[in-house]
Amino acid sequence: MSEHDDKRAEEHGDTREEQCEERDESGNRLRKELPQEVSASVPAPQDIPEPDPEPDPEAEDPERQLTGRQRLVQGLWPPRVSRAQLIVAVLLFGLGFGLAVQVASNSDNDSALRGARQEDLVRILDELDDRTQRLEDEKQGLEKQRDELENSSDQAEEARKQTIEKERQLGILAGTVAAQGPGITMTIEDTKGTVEADMLLDAIQELRAAGAEAIQVNGVRVVAGTYLTDSGKGVSVDGNKITAPYRFKVIGKPQDLEPALNIPGGVVQTLEKEQATATIERSSKIVVDALRAAKRPDYARSSSQ
Repeated sequence: MSEHDDKRAEEHGDTREEQCEERDESGNRLRKELPQEVSASVPAPQDIPEPDPEPDPEAEDPERQLTGRQRLVQGLWPPRVSRAQLIVAVLLFGLGFGLAVQVASNSDNDSALRGARQEDLVRILDELDDRTQRLEDEKQGLEKQRDELENSSDQAEEARKQTIEKERQLGILAGTVAAQGPGITMTIEDTKGTVEADMLLDAIQELRAAGAEAIQVNGVRVVAGTYLTDSGKGVSVDGNKITAPYRFKVIGKPQDLEPALNIPGGVVQTLEKEQATATIERSSKIVVDALRAAKRPDYARSSSQ
């Protein structure tokens, strides 16, 4: 090989070495510059804004954290009641209480009748029939008086007679005149002191409903305005104190008066529950001679001409 070729080969080798060195230098330069450029182009983690945290609905609304029972209690208490609602509630309570009492009363009456014996039921029906017949007789009597007044030749005399008879009847009812006739006597023995005024009043009302026309209790005449009150160990009748035994003298139809006192749940059974005893006797002649003074009304006057 000639010298000329050797020089060319050396030059080519030098050139290749220079190119490699240049490549190495450029590569090192790139490697040195690349991290800086990348670090410059990519923002630092602390420079990246953090996203706003999403609001927690449960933290903002504390009611969502409550259970169903707690919400119910919170809604009911404290109560938010208006005045109108309070008035309506009171009225409804009163109505409900009245209905409950009425139903209980009817239940007691029904149970008493269901527990009654057959002869007791027959006696109650007979008593109702007697009351109906008594009202019918009174109606016929009034119609007869009307006919006598219309047909009598001396209407003035007939009217005077009827007026006297009516006065006697009203005197018996008012207690201003004595009376006698068939009826019963009832004696109530109260050794325990358990008989009260309301029990005697129930007996009087039951006798009146059965058709009693005159009643006397321990020498005190019972009239329309009679009142009874408890008074120590006894009972006061129109302000007159009486004590046991309580003796009733009653004028009326004995067949109506006695069954009225002996009905199931009636006067006699009520007294027996209070450890008192009632003895009833029928009589063809009962004398009611206790009198009441005639009292002139303060305001009422006759409207007849």
